[in-house]
Amino acid sequence: MLTTVGQKGQIVIEKTIREALGLQPGYVAVQKLAGDHVEIYFYPPEHKKSLRGILADKIKRPAPTTEWAIIREQVWSAMAVTNEEESSDEA
Repeated sequence: MLTTVGQKGQIVIEKTIREALGLQPGYVAVQKLAGDHVEIYFYPPEHKKSLRGILADKIKRPAPTTEWAIIREQVWSAMAVTNEEESSDEA
């Protein structure tokens, strides 16, 4: 199936591919330039289940939700830089 890139640079991932990969709304797509094509890696969203009960005796201090969001953004940014460096090394 051919897909046309929209005015905003968006494309639709075919339903058969989404089903084969188990993609659901909310998954994070990480794009990597690999020579003359793009590689896309999908990661599931943060789960809503709490492990606090299991780890209650190990928790020294509660981490605010905003702290986790900041840490997650720092990690994603670091991975994006790493992927860009790997792409430029391959070229």
